[in-house]
Amino acid sequence: MTVPEPGDAVPHEASSSQEQIAPQHTPTWPSEGRWWEGGEASSVGESFDPKRLDTPMDRMERATGGRRSRTITTLKRGRYVRARPSPRDPSDLALDATLRAAAPYQRARHAKSPGGPALHLRAHDYQKKVRVRRSANLILFVVDASWSMAVEARMEATKGAVFSLLTDAYQRRDRVGMIVFRGDRALLVLPPTNSVELAQKSLSDLPVGGKTPLAAGLWLAYQTVKHELLRQPDLSPLLVILTDGAGNVSIGASPPQEEAYVLADQLREMKVRSVVINMESAKFDQGLAQSLADHLDGACYRLDALHAAALLQAVHSELEG
Repeated sequence: MTVPEPGDAVPHEASSSQEQIAPQHTPTWPSEGRWWEGGEASSVGESFDPKRLDTPMDRMERATGGRRSRTITTLKRGRYVRARPSPRDPSDLALDATLRAAAPYQRARHAKSPGGPALHLRAHDYQKKVRVRRSANLILFVVDASWSMAVEARMEATKGAVFSLLTDAYQRRDRVGMIVFRGDRALLVLPPTNSVELAQKSLSDLPVGGKTPLAAGLWLAYQTVKHELLRQPDLSPLLVILTDGAGNVSIGASPPQEEAYVLADQLREMKVRSVVINMESAKFDQGLAQSLADHLDGACYRLDALHAAALLQAVHSELEG
């Protein structure tokens, strides 16, 4: 299955789960104004100065760093930290490492070509520079705003975490965004930004209620990450998905849960870091949040108390991992 680009035509019918999935109401990048008419509004959770919190929470392995670590970059920018073999490819050559690789063979090469140059290099001697640079994070919250357990607390906690992350995002070049899904659609209510002012304007009044279009939320997350990576290829995205893992609205012809897993697989293939915050009560948990995290190849947390500090703690755990 492939994911359509923004603006693609929406298929009316799909013969199988391998067909394209596109929402019946195609999400768009937002402009000013309200996002939904009707519904009940949620308030903004308490924000606070962010700080590093050392906790025993599980941490998933990550391939690249973020604002608190260094990221290997393929661009010819950044600090040269080591070299790796690069046979027959002299681009961004690490001269020192190349000379060291060729040194053991100089006597034999001179014996074969006594009248040759003082230094005999071969294509298989080439060593390429490995560079690292600081990269910014994209922290994208994907929040279930349907009529499920403690939806108002969930929205307040998420908005509180957003504002807390934004207090130091400008300094660290991080960007924070928020997607909500409810009813029959997902909306990018806060486009990725480092502006507290924009967040206050965008998140002040968000209705809640309706069904749970989980697949639509994941589809819009995919498109948003792809859009941001086109603008800033070295960006390190992290999805923070607050859900019980149960979707009950399809955006195509496939069953809702199957659609969600297909989209989660595509996010995993993009190597997007993800963490699922399990919103289901432990007493009634069917394991759907964990299944979603497995498809994303991400961690699944259950927070004993859902508030901004606990959610921010989970985010920091992933960024520091």
